[in-house]
Amino acid sequence: MNKSWHIKRRTFLKGAGVSLALPFLEAMSEDVKDKPAVKRACYFFFANGISLPPEDNQAFKDGWTWFPLEKGDKYKLTKPLSPFAPFREKMTVLSGMCHHASPLNHTCGDVWLTAGNASPLSYYNSISVDQVIADKIGHLTREPFLTLSCDGGVGTLSRVSTISFNRDGKPIPSENSPRRIFDRLFNADKGSKESRRKKLQYKGRMIDMILEDSRSFNRKLGRSDREKMDEYLESVSSLEKKVERSEAWLDTAVKKVDTSKLELDVNIKTAPAEYYHTMFDLISLVLEADITRTVTFMMSREDGMGIADTFPTTVFGYNGHHAMSHEGGHVGGYLKWAKYDQWLSARMSYFVKLLENKKDFEGTYLDNTIVTYGSGSSSTHKQHNCPFVVLGGGNMGLKHGRHINVEDGNAADIYLTQMQAMGINVENFADSKGTVSGWT
Repeated sequence: MNKSWHIKRRTFLKGAGVSLALPFLEAMSEDVKDKPAVKRACYFFFANGISLPPEDNQAFKDGWTWFPLEKGDKYKLTKPLSPFAPFREKMTVLSGMCHHASPLNHTCGDVWLTAGNASPLSYYNSISVDQVIADKIGHLTREPFLTLSCDGGVGTLSRVSTISFNRDGKPIPSENSPRRIFDRLFNADKGSKESRRKKLQYKGRMIDMILEDSRSFNRKLGRSDREKMDEYLESVSSLEKKVERSEAWLDTAVKKVDTSKLELDVNIKTAPAEYYHTMFDLISLVLEADITRTVTFMMSREDGMGIADTFPTTVFGYNGHHAMSHEGGHVGGYLKWAKYDQWLSARMSYFVKLLENKKDFEGTYLDNTIVTYGSGSSSTHKQHNCPFVVLGGGNMGLKHGRHINVEDGNAADIYLTQMQAMGINVENFADSKGTVSGWT
């Protein structure tokens, strides 16, 4: 029964034209029938595929292959997936999924969340699923989305360092510094409100001047130059929207969360596990503070690019991750690769545990967050039979505890199913053929 001191879940903070639903508090009513559902989505990508030794290889015989051998709810976790054992009933392993539109090597990061075409001769990428979600629910939070990676920026064509792409298929820059992420998201209230307002207004005036001059100049250019200027104007307009958004949220304080245990100056080169854990700590706190509900994290880049390629060397003394993926046929090659797969799974499991241990209004944060972990290729860099593990989202209707195999399936079907589970009204996504049968 409701007590006299219970707070209605529909209580809102209001200011500067913004209404923001309060986060879950112990004093809130136990009656959850009329509560607005909080639904989140996080996507985590690793490069170079997974170790899939042939059946006559000793690594396979000893259980060191990524995909479970059994299908359905009777499946057993393999050794590379064993760190997920505590969450077996809240997770689904999917196999057989493919990126049919872009079947070439090393473009995996470009298309993992877009299911677009990243072939060198006809590169035509499209919007990533996280951005579709952010378009629908991003207005509910201070930040519409958060895009992270180990390297930052956007990288290069087919060797990107971000997995988020806008509606025009352009890469969205990622952030890789824990300290910069923390300062931007959790130190936004530093300084007086009036001084921050003046800074934002000044930025707004500067942007207006740039846009006015640039548009006037643009009319004097030829077609090719106008296309380049249009891209520039689009980026400036995006900055203008960010300033306007910051002004709108100026009077709403960031929810206080415990950030005292963050290791913001962790050395990624010498302590990769600690770096991953710090990034996961940050993401979990961002979700807890309801700063955003959509997050992507590129944990490594394709083709030996970026700092994460050195992690197997730092941790195990192996060759780089990309080189290791070509050494499966060598003596012990598949086993070494599989042990690194297990190490990555353990890092991901750390994040899942953070969400499972946070109490949400109904269930845990994991129950209200869809966590997708995987790669854009299988063994030998083929964009067929891509590995996917999806955890959480039980309160959105995802039925877990199974290994689902869809022969020659579409990776886009996974994303379509997830968006519909989140209540996002979309009938198709990229080259999807429909939702994943029996998953919801």
